[in-house]
Amino acid sequence: MSDLFGKREPSAPLADALRPQSLDEVVGQRHLIGPGKPLRLAFQSGKPHSMILWGPPGSGKTTIARLMAKAFDAEFIALSAVLSGVKDIREAVQAAEHTLAGTGGKAGRRTIVFVDEVHRFNKAQQDAFLPYVERGLLTFVGATTENPSFEVNSALLSRATVYVLEPLGPDDMEILLSKTGIRLDEAASARLVGFADGDARRLLNAVEILLNTGVEQIDAAFLEQTLAKNLRRFDKGGEQFYDQISALHKAVRGSDPDASLYWMVRMLDGGADPLYIGRRLVRMAVEDIGLADPRALRVALDACETYERLGSPEGELALAEAVLYLAVAAKSNAVYEAYNAARDFVSRDGTRPVPLHFRNAPTRLMKDLGYGKEYRYAHDEQDAFAAGEHYLPEGMPPVQWYRPTERGLEEKIRMRLQELRHRNEEAANKRR
Repeated sequence: MSDLFGKREPSAPLADALRPQSLDEVVGQRHLIGPGKPLRLAFQSGKPHSMILWGPPGSGKTTIARLMAKAFDAEFIALSAVLSGVKDIREAVQAAEHTLAGTGGKAGRRTIVFVDEVHRFNKAQQDAFLPYVERGLLTFVGATTENPSFEVNSALLSRATVYVLEPLGPDDMEILLSKTGIRLDEAASARLVGFADGDARRLLNAVEILLNTGVEQIDAAFLEQTLAKNLRRFDKGGEQFYDQISALHKAVRGSDPDASLYWMVRMLDGGADPLYIGRRLVRMAVEDIGLADPRALRVALDACETYERLGSPEGELALAEAVLYLAVAAKSNAVYEAYNAARDFVSRDGTRPVPLHFRNAPTRLMKDLGYGKEYRYAHDEQDAFAAGEHYLPEGMPPVQWYRPTERGLEEKIRMRLQELRHRNEEAANKRR
């Protein structure tokens, strides 16, 4: 396309060319924009309100914000939190004031300020919107891929309704594909939908690349050759990262080896640092397996060391072995619970002195003061156990933080502790 001076203007990307012009044209998000659903009702009310649109890339956040401005005949100002600062916010506020003041039929016109990736604004930048949102000068619409509970200030969050958008499903993606006019065989279509991974923009960008090849009928083989290998959507610092590591941890804890392997491979396929996964496996070994199978910790540590020595992809097999071992190992969180209970007690308790008979006595003065006096050396007693001895500070109430389970090695530990406690009771009764 050329302007009056013969200067060629760039054609709009396919994603922009196919951007919906009405709510009815939006693909997906039926839970929000279907008949009787929250956003549909908001549009029909004629009264815009501030909102946070939370969803993955390519789910329609920007599209919905633009349609809001059109539906309410409002001025639309778009800011990117990546590129904008407080100065841009002030300019947007001034523009909103001019629009509201307006002249003629434009007087009193509302302004919608759309902030893409609002989670990237710091606290001061987010706070800058508050007085103008409260005054009703502007309607704030923020888009984020991150959980707004963590990334958006509570003051701003309390003044906005949060709408959760979902990735587009396969049926939605097929509808979107049909709008592009591209000719794909069934296998290529399925591969392309899988490649897009619920991201409409990613799908349309891929279609544009394929259309530019000039090939009329595209099969799966050609699609694979044309589209460079891309990693699946995976934000190493975002919520999806923590969702997936959480799923891996829960699958291991739940003793499901196949699900555990699936989530580990998903993370590796998405670009996660293998050694980060290794460190989390070490944590799982001590938190969820503990003394039920002490070998699990060594297996996890060996997997990390093996990866450090071999690198990728050979070292990833060691991580897979560790994941499977941890998943099928006997489970116990008794160590984890005992540690937390002890830490909680110590944090609230006073500083209790070490009993004199447990103190070392390297000097004559210390011996004269009673340090180490009447200490019972356990190895000199039956079964290397000083029955009836108390090792906690004097006056401290009895505790039993470590409660071994009946699983794995801990069953033997549990029985041994029962025997020792019985001997302690017998010794105590003899002293009475």
